[in-house]
Amino acid sequence: MVDAWRDDRIGSALRGENPAVMRRVESGFAVMGDVQFLPGYSVLLTDDPAVQRLSELPRSGRLAFLADMDRLGEAVERACRRAETGFRRVNLEILGNADGFLHAHVWPRYEWEPAELVRRPVWLYPREMWGEERYALGPRHDRLREAIGEELDRLAG
Repeated sequence: MVDAWRDDRIGSALRGENPAVMRRVESGFAVMGDVQFLPGYSVLLTDDPAVQRLSELPRSGRLAFLADMDRLGEAVERACRRAETGFRRVNLEILGNADGFLHAHVWPRYEWEPAELVRRPVWLYPREMWGEERYALGPRHDRLREAIGEELDRLAG
């Protein structure tokens, strides 16, 4: 199955089989999000699939995860500011409601979003948008993906 990596995102990243991975970072993996209705949406995955909550990590692991979340957020901000018109800001979220492993969402936000949603949580976007093929991660996102990866590299040094 072509998308089998989705069933084991962390394991597939550890094996080098997760095509969404942009970079390996200290606490895990910076990946592009499956949907791109907000171009640049990214996720920080822990590198330990058994870890479900930030509080399960030792203090040093928590700090590393939060530092990587900050770094990914800044990389997304820098890349999206250059690549996309109407960039406003980045929202960072650790929710853990649907997936049972520690991860953080990095959502770029834009002035061109619908007025009723631009200042609201991304999760209020219509459910159908989350599955529409035109918003699915694909080759058309390669340039932005590379730009985010390059920013992650710059911020690492």
